[in-house]
Parts: sequence; C-alpha cells; structure tokens
Amino acid sequence: MPSPDSDTLERLRVTLGRVIRGKADAIELLLVGVLAGGHVLIEDVPGVGKTTLAKALARALDLDFARVQFTPDLLPSDILGTHALTPSDGSLVFRKGPIFTHVLLADEINRASPRTQSALLEAMSEEQVTIDGVTLQLPEPFVVLATQNPIDFQGTYPLPEAQLDRFVLRFALGYPEEADELGMLADRRDSDPLAAVTKVAAVEELRQLVTRARHVHVEPRVARYLRAVVACTRGHDDVALGVSPRGTLVLYRACQARALLAARDHVLPDDVQELAIPVLAHRIQITEHARYGGKAAPSVIADVVQSVRVPA
Repeated sequence: MPSPDSDTLERLRVTLGRVIRGKADAIELLLVGVLAGGHVLIEDVPGVGKTTLAKALARALDLDFARVQFTPDLLPSDILGTHALTPSDGSLVFRKGPIFTHVLLADEINRASPRTQSALLEAMSEEQVTIDGVTLQLPEPFVVLATQNPIDFQGTYPLPEAQLDRFVLRFALGYPEEADELGMLADRRDSDPLAAVTKVAAVEELRQLVTRARHVHVEPRVARYLRAVVACTRGHDDVALGVSPRGTLVLYRACQARALLAARDHVLPDDVQELAIPVLAHRIQITEHARYGGKAAPSVIADVVQSVRVPA
C-alpha cells in the first residue's frame, strides 16, 4: 500500500506531466531540487516550457510565485525592494520586491549585471536579505528557479562559481518528441493546461516532505561511495577546480530526495550515479587542455563516475 508521501509525490508528478509532456526526467530533477531544499538552474533555449513548468509547480504546491526578467539594466532594488516616501505623512515605508515569494523564476539570470546577480546570493544561501542594514527573512520554502540560454552569449554575464554552487542541480528540458509536441497542440487547442492545475499539497505538507527527505537512510558504504566520486573530481587530470565540500553535502541531500521520490527509505548507489552529472557538472572547472580537446564538464563527470568502484 503506498504511503501518503509517495501518493502525494506521484500526484505531483502526474500534474506536472500533464502540463509539460514527455519530460518525466526533467520533472523528477526539479522535484529532487525542491525536496533537497535548494534551487534549480535550467539551461535551455527559449520556448521549451521553463516558465510554464515553474508556474505549474507553484500552483500544484499552493506556493506564491513571482517572475523577474533579468536584463542588463535591472537593479538590486528591483528584486529586493526599496524604501519609498509616503506622500501623506512623509514617512519612509519599505516596499517588498518580488524576491519575497516562495517560488522565484529568475528568467535569463545571466543577462543581469554581476552586482544584481550577487543580490540573490544571500537570499539563496541563507533565505534572508539585508537591505539598508536590516535583515529580513524570506518565506519558507524559498526556491529560485533560474533559467539561462546556453546558446546566446551576447550581452550576458557568466554566473560566478559562488552562485553556481548554490544551485542544487542544473539540467535542460530539451525539445519534445513528435508525439508529445502533437499532444501539446491538442491540449492547447481550446484551453491552457495551466488553468487546470489544482493544488496537490499545501505549503506545510511540502515542508514535511523536505524534512522527511533529510531522514532517508544512507548506509556508510553508500556515503563512502558518494564521497569517493566527489573526491575523484579533485585529482582528475581534466579538472582544474574540483567539487567543494558543499557540493558533497548537496549531492548527499539530492540522493536522499531521489530516494524519497522513489518511495524508498534508503539511498542506493544508483542515486549517486544518476544525479552526479546534474548536481556536480556545474561545480567543476575543466582545464583548458580538456576544453580544447572537445571535452565538457558533463562528460568529465561521467568519466569520474565510471572510474569509481561501485560498492557491492
């Protein structure tokens, strides 16, 4: 008999799958990021459904949602908020920015200046913002779903390593298969599938799911295997900068979240293998020699996983 947790998560999968057809793997990775209590970076071209997926997630979990289109002239105050003068009595009041929400869609995050990008750093790492010396807590949960176009680099500012490290995982949606794209056309002939998304779980239920994910058991042999995969990135010939200890912890929590999604009470080596690329690839810097040789971070992480012995 399925547990209440697995039933809720399955209904969430089905709900999101009706909105974004044929993207079960991407939906699972998104849910892993949310259950791991972190943020998600989606790299893909415009029009593949990133915004729709973010909105559907917020609606299904009954979360507040805000979208910010990042541009070169976007200021930190446009995200965080600002003090404004009240005409009636001349007092200053703080007007909260869009960051005070549960789900923040940071669209084309790499188009904003480094100064504006850094305004998100405290929020992503500590779930709080400091404005004019005053620290304000953000709603819980707080999830940043950031997007960037991997093709168009003109007028963009690469995310610094410190900010990339705050994303639990990075993945792409990709183009749909023929049957899924034709199904999308049929779905949207008369209505918007987003309009049919109903609440699957309340905010408190999501908080409980995140807590339960943290209690999924990880056997010592699996923990050693996970750590060995991470350690291998620090001495690999193709890697100039390996995964930090924070990355080790993030992979650990992501594996716990994946196990919970699979209705398991323990983590398997398979979880480490399946999540290694989306969790670790954006956390390493490969050498110039490897780059000139046509290698990329995901392929290097795949080599790392292949080189580490799987525990029996």
